Order: sequence, then structure tokens, then C-alpha cells
Amino acid sequence: MPNDSAVSTGPGRPKDLAKRQAILEAAKTLFLTNGYASTSMDAVAAAAGVSKLTVYSHFNDKETLFTEAIVATCQAQLPGLIFELPEGVPLEQVLLKIGRGFQVLINSDHSVKLHRLIIAQGPQDPKLGQIFFEAGPLRVLRETEALLRLADERGILRVANTSTAAEHFFCLLKGGANFRLLLGCGGPLEAEDAEAHVREVVELFLRAYRV
Repeated sequence: MPNDSAVSTGPGRPKDLAKRQAILEAAKTLFLTNGYASTSMDAVAAAAGVSKLTVYSHFNDKETLFTEAIVATCQAQLPGLIFELPEGVPLEQVLLKIGRGFQVLINSDHSVKLHRLIIAQGPQDPKLGQIFFEAGPLRVLRETEALLRLADERGILRVANTSTAAEHFFCLLKGGANFRLLLGCGGPLEAEDAEAHVREVVELFLRAYRV
């Protein structure tokens, strides 16, 4: 029976998933605390309780580690399966799940700090913003575009431009509350208000594209 604590990555010894997770958690904390430029692979190794060689065996370089940390954060709330549209499942139900997961993601303390970090360091390191966008927001947009294309093919919606529609959906979900949160002049929506907001957005979105 396969060992659930390890994963094979090709020739050589399998990778230890517990160590990989420890490295990712340490990287998240250090990137947010010290910034990207001031976070070294040595510091990540020390915080994770592993050797620097172990860090490099899981992640080839700091850019890869940063990217994977963002991907892991997004996947925790928006796993790939959430974007699927099984036969017989209402599209509204799928969009509500995506909306709820997205609300939790963007309003989390980690996400808020990460956004502020990217905005603050973007002018000094434009590549950092591109890495963040491709690893996080772009992945979510692409998954949603595929979902909307499928809904269009099945005649559930009529979406001429799935890319634009996906952007509209997430911009509506972010709304004014998240903007105020990022600026530090407001808090995240509470449970009932967040649910009401997601439902309102999904209803509005479906009304705009429903056949």
C-alpha cells in the first residue's frame, strides 16, 4: 500500500509531504513578515526545521517556492473540483460554492497581508506582481472561464466572452467591502452578510447571462 506521507517526483527518493507542507507554511509566514526580497531560503529552512538542501529538493528556487505558496493558499479555499459542473447539478449551486470559497480566501488575514505586500513592493519588483497574478487570480479566472464555456455549450447560459464574464463575477464578489478591508478602513463581511452578498452576486450574474 502506498505511503500517504510521501509522493514520488520521478527518479530518486520520494518527497516527504509533511516536510513540504512545513516549508510552505514557513515560507508564507516569512514572505508576509519580511517581504519577498528579504526572505532567504536559509531562513525558510530554519523556520521549517529542515535543511536548506531539503527546501531546494522540494522547490528549485525562491520564485518557485513563492509561487507554490500562493497556489497552495488558493487551492485550500478553491480546489479544482469546485469548478466542475456535473450533470444534474444546478449551475447556481456551483457558483455559490465558488463565491463562498472566494469570500473566505480574499477576506483572510493572509490574503489581505499578501495583497498589501504585492502592492507595496510592486514598483520595486514588477515581476513579483506577475508571479502573484499568474499563480493566484489568473488560475481562478481560467478555471471559471472553463466552467462558463461548459455552461454556454450546454445552453444554460449565453456567454459571448467568458474571460470578461469571469472577471465581472469576481469583481462583483470582491465588492466595496473587500476594497475597504484592503485599505484598512473596514472589516470583512460577517457570516450572514457574506452569504447574502454571495447570493446577491450569483443571482445578478445569472440574470445577466441566463438564456
